[in-house]
Amino acid sequence: MTRDLLPETGSDALPDARRDLRRDLYAACAAALLFATAAVVGTVIEDRDGSLFVDWPPLLADWYPHIGPGTPAAIAVAVAIVAYGPPLAARLPWRRLMLTVWGAGTAWTFSLALVDGWQRGIADRLTTRYEYLQVIDRFHDIPAALRDFNAHILLDSPDHWPAHVAGHPPAATLTFVYLDRIGLGGGAWAGVFVITVGASAALAILLTVRTLADEELARRAAPFLVLAPGAVWLGTSADGWFAAVAAWALALLALAVTGHRPRWTGLASGLLLGLLVYLSYGLTLFVVIAAAVLLLGSDRIRPLPFVLAGFLVVPIVFTALGFYWWEAYDLLVTRYDQGAGGTRPQAYWVWANLACQVLVVGLATAAGLRRTGVILLSRDRTAAFRLGVLVLAALVAMVAADLSGMSKAETERIWLPFALWLLPAGAFLTGVRGWLVAQAVLALLVNHLLLTGW
Repeated sequence: MTRDLLPETGSDALPDARRDLRRDLYAACAAALLFATAAVVGTVIEDRDGSLFVDWPPLLADWYPHIGPGTPAAIAVAVAIVAYGPPLAARLPWRRLMLTVWGAGTAWTFSLALVDGWQRGIADRLTTRYEYLQVIDRFHDIPAALRDFNAHILLDSPDHWPAHVAGHPPAATLTFVYLDRIGLGGGAWAGVFVITVGASAALAILLTVRTLADEELARRAAPFLVLAPGAVWLGTSADGWFAAVAAWALALLALAVTGHRPRWTGLASGLLLGLLVYLSYGLTLFVVIAAAVLLLGSDRIRPLPFVLAGFLVVPIVFTALGFYWWEAYDLLVTRYDQGAGGTRPQAYWVWANLACQVLVVGLATAAGLRRTGVILLSRDRTAAFRLGVLVLAALVAMVAADLSGMSKAETERIWLPFALWLLPAGAFLTGVRGWLVAQAVLALLVNHLLLTGW
């Protein structure tokens, strides 16, 4: 049972509780030390030869202490979640809890973004020279643009795509093309879309945890998913949208493999998984987490044909329209080497990437990962073990992305879809309010002391 994770209330259990808390604090301190080391070493390297191409190693950010219109709101949301989040998560009816999590998560992300002001924090974020909105007018004929897409990936090609357009399959850009076509054009609508949809990823993760582990663990994880430090980046990049697609794909897959309308949920999951591959090349690594979901399911075989049928739809459509994913990825590797990625030292980023995640998932998650390891080593096939498998799968996917050498820097944004799946490890912690305070303070400090690049 989930309650077995918590210390007993008897006096004999107090030494064990104190020991566990002490070890949790050691894990949190180790995570903080990892980030501090990456910051010091990175600053030395950047000052020496400028090979990291980031202004505030290991983050793509500038030192810029400031406050803004979102400051009072962000503090108020954080206080409310710390004070009322755990008891509400424990007692609200499930559907009301889901809506509350979405609303609170959206408020948290919006308020953090507004620390930088409406224009700089939301409306202009997706309009820079690197972003998708720069090329909307080049997609007036979508089939022609897709047929010609690969011809503009390399830096030395005519009218080469901006960095983010070239670095992703065209479904990422088409998201904003279609928003423009339905009358929601411009940076403000794009920012609102990314924040609102991105915040729904927490709902999908909660649903997955409830389906594959149990409801009590999902409820314990809810405040940590709402008060995610990664919201600093979730509201400022299209990766929030990618994270939501990935999370709902896995939530539907979890429903399918546990017998909840396996045909329809399997088909829908497959469609989203297929779309995910055409939103970001790196998110093909979600196959690792999807495999964990299949492993934990009680009815793995029946929905598989529907999942595969759904998955094939998006690749078939894009290929029929003239975009060849495998050729584009090969060109992207070359483009990556042509830019900063070809200069950034892998020897630094292979561990500094992980240091960046300390600010994305927070010190509470570092402590939760320690407890996850203990649970997995116990091999006791409880609900907690099943949640541990999910968390481990996300960690394995991140390590695979790290070792690929195609994620040198900027992983505070790029790895958001993976990082969000580490947050449920907070369900294993005791002293929940203290850890939530740590999460909130970290996010507030990052957003008020730094001007993030995305």
